[in-house]
Amino acid sequence: MRRYFCENNMSKKYEFVPGDEITIAPGRTVKRIRALVAIATLGIVPGDLGGYVESEANLAQVSGNAWVSGDAQVSGDAWVSGNAQVYGDAWVSGNAQVYGDARVSGNAQVSGNAWVSGNAQVYGDARVSGNAQVSGNAQVYGDARVSGNAWVSGNAWVSGNAQVSGNAQVSGNAQVSGNAQVSGNAQVYGDARVSGNAQVYGNAWVSGNAWVSGNAWVSGDAQVSGDARVSGNAQVSGNAQVSGNAWVSGDAQVSGRGLIFWASIVGTENGTLTVYNAKDDTLLVTRGCFSGTVDEFLAKSAKVHDDRIKREYQLLIEVAASRIEAALAETAKPEDADTAKSR
Repeated sequence: MRRYFCENNMSKKYEFVPGDEITIAPGRTVKRIRALVAIATLGIVPGDLGGYVESEANLAQVSGNAWVSGDAQVSGDAWVSGNAQVYGDAWVSGNAQVYGDARVSGNAQVSGNAWVSGNAQVYGDARVSGNAQVSGNAQVYGDARVSGNAWVSGNAWVSGNAQVSGNAQVSGNAQVSGNAQVSGNAQVYGDARVSGNAQVYGNAWVSGNAWVSGNAWVSGDAQVSGDARVSGNAQVSGNAQVSGNAWVSGDAQVSGRGLIFWASIVGTENGTLTVYNAKDDTLLVTRGCFSGTVDEFLAKSAKVHDDRIKREYQLLIEVAASRIEAALAETAKPEDADTAKSR
C-alpha cells in the first residue's frame, strides 16, 4: 500500500532534484534525491546527492537514517526505512521492504513482497523476490536467488548461483553456494553446507556440520546431520538418516534408514567405515579417502592391514550387509503384496 505524508520541509530529510529523473515505465519516473540534513553515521551533509526514488512513499523522510545513494532506485510501493541503505546500482521495487540496518547494494534487486531486515546484506547480482525474507546477519550475494516463501536468516550465506525457493529455510551459520538448490520445505541450518550442484528438497533437513556437495540429492524426509558427508552422485531420500561421521558418495542410493550402516573408531586411524546401498543394489564402502565396492575395499584391506584389522573390517561389513539386506527385503514387501493383488 502506498504511503502518504503531510510534513513541512523543515522536518524532511531529502528533497527531489528538479530535472534529474529516469523513466522506468510509461508515465512513471524515479527522481534523484538531495539531502536536506546531515546524516552523521553515513557521512552525509546537506546538499549531498542521493539515489533515485519514485515518491516520498519509498524512503522514510523523518524517522531513522535510511538512505538511497549512488544510482540505486526504489520504486513502486517499496519502502526503505530504519537505518537501511540501498546503494550502488541496486533496485528495490514492488511491495518490497528494506529496514532495520539492512543493506542492498551492487546490482542486487529486491522485488515482489520480499523483506530484507536486521543486519542482512543483499549484494552483487543477487535477487530476492516473491515473499522471501532475508534477516538477521544473513548475506545473499553473487548471482544467488532467494524466492517464493523462502527464509534466509541468522548468519547464513547464500552465494554463487545458488537458489533457495519454495518454503525452504536456511539459517544459523549454514552456507549454500555454487549451483546448489534448496527448495520445497527443506531446511539447512547449524553449520551445514550445501555446495556444487547439490539439491536439498522435499522435507529434507541438513544440519550440524554436515556437507552435501557434488551432484548429490537429499530429498523426501531424509536427514543429514552431525559431521556427515553426502557427495558425488549420491541420493539420500525417504526417511533415511545419515549422521555422525558417515560419508556417502559415488552412486549411492539410500532411501531408508536401514540402507546405510556406519561404525566409528575403527581401523588403524580410528576413523569411520560407511557401508551403503548403490543404485544397482550393490554395496559401496567409504572409509577415509577410499570409496568403492565391498570387494575392492576388502582386497585393499588385505594388502595394507594386519590380520586383526582385516578381520574387524570383514565382520563389520558382514553386519552391514545383513542389515541392509533385511531393510531391502522389508522395503520390497508392500510392493510384492500389491503385485500379488493385481494378479
